[in-house]
Amino acid sequence: MSELQLALLAIGIGAIVVVYVFGWWQQRRYQSRFGKTFSASMPREDALYRERVAHVVTELDIAETTAPQVAPLIPEETEIEAAEPLPEFPPETLEADTVAPEIPPVETVVLPTVKDETCALLDGTSDFVIELRLAEPSPAGVLDGLWQRKFDFGKPVQVCGLTLAVKQWERAIAESQTLYEQLRIALQLVDRGGAISQARLGGFRDLLAGIARQIKADATIPDVAEIHRRAVELDSFCAEVDQMVGVNLVPPGDRQLTGNAIAQTASAFGMTLEADGAFHALDAQRHTLFTLINKDSRPFQYHTLEAARSKGLTLLLDVPRVSQPLAQFEHMLETARAFARELQLNVVDDRGVAFEDSSLAPIRTQISEVESRMVAKGIVPGSANARRLFS
Repeated sequence: MSELQLALLAIGIGAIVVVYVFGWWQQRRYQSRFGKTFSASMPREDALYRERVAHVVTELDIAETTAPQVAPLIPEETEIEAAEPLPEFPPETLEADTVAPEIPPVETVVLPTVKDETCALLDGTSDFVIELRLAEPSPAGVLDGLWQRKFDFGKPVQVCGLTLAVKQWERAIAESQTLYEQLRIALQLVDRGGAISQARLGGFRDLLAGIARQIKADATIPDVAEIHRRAVELDSFCAEVDQMVGVNLVPPGDRQLTGNAIAQTASAFGMTLEADGAFHALDAQRHTLFTLINKDSRPFQYHTLEAARSKGLTLLLDVPRVSQPLAQFEHMLETARAFARELQLNVVDDRGVAFEDSSLAPIRTQISEVESRMVAKGIVPGSANARRLFS
């Protein structure tokens, strides 16, 4: 062994001895300083452990278990030198060595929502719905062939798209640049013009099938014959419940009503003259509750009101298109009676007979039956679906 190695070994042994001696000296110093503080009879227990046990017992609300009392470690009368505070350990350092199992993150599933009321109706009950799953997200402009022929089928066509960004169904228009993953194209089956023909259903199917091939989209296309059968059945039902109830207001004798008087009275009852030439009572969503028309069906117009004359008026309730039609019928009756008092008119039926309570009972029964049948069919009177089927 060289002299350098011997010297390094000696230095290392000397350093170890110095550290040991210094530690022994420090221990003796502190024992002599704090030895009197601790009573020989005091139990030698881990204060941190006892404190933890007491805390757990409290959390479990075990009333019959009492945490052991721990005597103060330093009597109040004992003077000691200020020492550095013990480091505060986070709660997890005092726990047992049990490691909580790792819980894998839950994958969030985003379900499509429906933004537009019209899109919520496209369930195949009232429409011929063709669904296209696009090969890649695209704007509604990919349906260029449809937009050019949208009005060729005699019934309304609606297009709804499932947006790529927020996964919601919304009404799509040709000019929109929104990207869609899927498209639903719906041809309405029935309106007051009757049921759609099987030939038009076939033409609609062929058009969309061709577009699907062109843009390489997967298409779901229902059977045309079955859809037509469903359309005929729905049209038959709608014809049975398509009821309108009228109340006539006529002046006695040969007296005629002036257009200005009619307009002023209608305005006083919250009715407004609309583009169809009738005064409308509207709800908060501006849906018509009932209308006031000329008894001879001539339309009212703003620019001719001053010169207009009328031999009578009719209040009309379109039963399938209003919510709670029986309540709206009672509302219309009250308006008719108030109108009659204001303009000195008679309230009569189509035969010119004055309305009596006995004659109103069958009308109320008929309205209730229509409402019940519609609800049972899944077409609520006054709903968006009812308003479009009875348009």
